[in-house]
Amino acid sequence: MTADAKRVLVTGGGKGLGAAIVSAVAAQGFDVDFTYRSSADEAAERVKALQAAHPERAFTSIQVDLSDQAAVETFADSLAENPPYGFVHNAGQSYDALTAMMAQDKAEAAMQINFWSFTRLAKAVSRGMMRARAGRIVGIGSVAALRGSAGNAAYAASKGALISYCRVLAVETAKRGVTVNVLAPGFVDTAMMAPYADYRERMEEQIPVGRFAQAEEVAALAAFLMGEQAAYITGAVLPVDGGLTAHLGIHR
Repeated sequence: MTADAKRVLVTGGGKGLGAAIVSAVAAQGFDVDFTYRSSADEAAERVKALQAAHPERAFTSIQVDLSDQAAVETFADSLAENPPYGFVHNAGQSYDALTAMMAQDKAEAAMQINFWSFTRLAKAVSRGMMRARAGRIVGIGSVAALRGSAGNAAYAASKGALISYCRVLAVETAKRGVTVNVLAPGFVDTAMMAPYADYRERMEEQIPVGRFAQAEEVAALAAFLMGEQAAYITGAVLPVDGGLTAHLGIHR
């Protein structure tokens, strides 16, 4: 099989940053498949809205629980038979705990969704991409993997593993026309940040730009990396964080 030059897969594309990525990629002229974990009705409405906005494009929502290894294997097998041109791994799970208090099962659950599911799906799609000598892979990482933050060990480790894996995959696939990059968003204004609402003002004060990112600002870069003009960008880790990782963080 060869990669479909018009189709992009986005995991966790039903809401939040993932939904913004789906919309941005569709606006670039791609057909889009996206996975969701629950809320089938919401996913169906999302497909309907996308088709109304882009009647010339095809959109499909796929229910996959990326925490379920057997489900990931089944989904990966289906992708190997019909690989997409582009793959954005946006699905993720947060877990905050001090290292001395970390629950192993919760840390492993975050690693499964954030990292291991990506490696299995990337393996499935990259073979078809390399045969077609064209493909785009983007992992959604986090600034948490670039800077130490108390309570973030498990989540940061899963995103750090994603970065290292993508860099190696970029080297291995570059001569076959496949690019592999990681976006490292800072704080994005989505429902994922709701638990930190009481701390938002203080958090924004520490960001040089002075605010959280809008999902569309991150999605725009993911969509760009799917395009022809991004053919020479591979193995990169691109912070989208309002200057957060450039900031020393010491206040006078």
